[in-house]
Amino acid sequence: MFTFIVRRLLQTIPVLIGVTILVFSLMHLIPGDPAQIMAGESAPGHQVEAIRDRLGLNEPLPVQYGKYVANLMQGDLGTSIRNSKSVAGEIGSRFWVTVELAVYSTILSIFLGLIAGIVSAVRQYSFADISLMIIALFGLSMPNFWLGLMLMQWFAIGIDVPSWIPFIESTNWFKPSGWGSFSQVVLPVITLGTSGAAIIARMTRSSLLEVISEDYIRTARAKGAKERVVIYRHALKNALIPVVTVVGLQFGGLLGGTVLTETVFAINGMGSLIIDNIQARDFPIVQGTILVVSLLFVFVNLIVDISYHFLNKRIDLND
Repeated sequence: MFTFIVRRLLQTIPVLIGVTILVFSLMHLIPGDPAQIMAGESAPGHQVEAIRDRLGLNEPLPVQYGKYVANLMQGDLGTSIRNSKSVAGEIGSRFWVTVELAVYSTILSIFLGLIAGIVSAVRQYSFADISLMIIALFGLSMPNFWLGLMLMQWFAIGIDVPSWIPFIESTNWFKPSGWGSFSQVVLPVITLGTSGAAIIARMTRSSLLEVISEDYIRTARAKGAKERVVIYRHALKNALIPVVTVVGLQFGGLLGGTVLTETVFAINGMGSLIIDNIQARDFPIVQGTILVVSLLFVFVNLIVDISYHFLNKRIDLND
């Protein structure tokens, strides 16, 4: 396993190089001049040129890229163009917010998705199976930002409850914005976790149905094993391999794809950090944020690959 981990880490080097080249190139192709933005629209030309010289923006792009990579090798992500603060510090202030949001949403997705998928597979074509798959289809089709706005309206702003319902006057139980307290966490986590749960439910059902039809499952049943033991001890363990892959991809996607949810709920995470600084043409922060997200995505994929061996000992990671 150690050899596999080392080999995978070495394979990430060209991936990360490609990411830095792509991000660096795209940011410089976007129309707009960061020096002009910093100086202001009415700033004289000599002032704008002085800012370009100070930031090194007048140098050829290969030279700028070379300096950027050299700084990265020393652990320096650069300095923000807008406020001259450390990029690492700017990312650090938002990093754990996005990670917490992604972790909580993934946990909710796994919990709901596995339960729904197992029930649907065990009770194939039953009312429960059809109902859960219809709900899963609805969850897949529903835009996150719409669900977030609806949850905010129903459970943050609140709706008036009819007088014939006792003990409840309004449904403003949670806060509509921010991050930190329980009342601020619930709604964005449900918003992001819903679509993930739908995907996991469908994948779990499909994979479990395929495994249940295998010969060794019929053999376990023929030996008199209880149905619960057959499902949870024999079938589910092998059925989880494609599910783990989906979970890993979802978690990696959430790390860089929470922009809409963070915007709806006014959460200061990395998604909103990227959008704000793309609009401000702050190259160093955008490049640093995408690089950090890419590193996390690669690390998550490595963990997923290693987990295959623990789910099925027959999988040799060194092949």
